[in-house]
Amino acid sequence: MKAFFEGIQSLFVDFLFLPLDFLRSLELTSWWSANLLNWIFMIICAYFIVYWIKQLKLHKTNNDEFQDTTAHSFLK
Repeated sequence: MKAFFEGIQSLFVDFLFLPLDFLRSLELTSWWSANLLNWIFMIICAYFIVYWIKQLKLHKTNNDEFQDTTAHSFLK
């Protein structure tokens, strides 16, 4: 059983965490390069938030949106 858990340790430490080890060592030389992936994700999220807000505004101006303020019939 010990060999099984050592195999799992070897898989994660020797193979799956290599990109993270690279980013950790890269951060010592350039913070911006190490966080480039985070910046890309933030830009993508910001773009889709703006797109979503524009779509909401478009539906509101066309009166396509149906808003029922009561969630249940007993709230009327």
